[in-house]
Amino acid sequence: MPRKSEPTERQCAVTREVQPVSALIRFVLDPQGEVVPDLKRVLPGRGVWITATKEVVAVAEKDRKKVFGRGFKGEASVEPGLADRVDALMERSALQALSMTRKAGELVTGYAKVEAALRQEDVAGLVHASDAAEDGVRKLAALAAGTQEHANGCQIVRLFDSDQLDLALGRSNVIHAALLAGQASENFLSRVRDLERFRNSSGASSDNGNA
Repeated sequence: MPRKSEPTERQCAVTREVQPVSALIRFVLDPQGEVVPDLKRVLPGRGVWITATKEVVAVAEKDRKKVFGRGFKGEASVEPGLADRVDALMERSALQALSMTRKAGELVTGYAKVEAALRQEDVAGLVHASDAAEDGVRKLAALAAGTQEHANGCQIVRLFDSDQLDLALGRSNVIHAALLAGQASENFLSRVRDLERFRNSSGASSDNGNA
């Protein structure tokens, strides 16, 4: 989030719409004059703000002289594939946040343990590998719907395959996981929502919602 002394809204250099900074990605120039994303909004120098969707970032790359050249008031080099690099950085950030949920004691893995958590704990979300069997996913979703009574339900995350989950959590064969209510879980889910919005320009979500 921006510091208190900084604006909470900025204008997108592509759409010209004024939006909350949380809905935008800040770009800066590195020492070589290359445009790089500043996802944490902390890098020094002039920033150019772009709506945080893959489609709009791709437009900015295509019209780089108009968008970045004008925004930085000079030459700005853009290596091809800017939108894909932003996607990869956001995905890595989300996986790092998932790792922190384990360290904070807010994550359980394995079908049986997830099932038990849904019956006994306040579960903020369920993480299923994208290659998980649909039968197991449906059964856990049904259980969550019947046991989790908080207003927003239980957020479902299916953005990562089992290999990615294994690597992030330092375990093998991670297919199902439950996020126990807590700050680390909320931080991870926030990054997931950011990544989904980036990938889906409409802001809708096909795999992430209430169970």
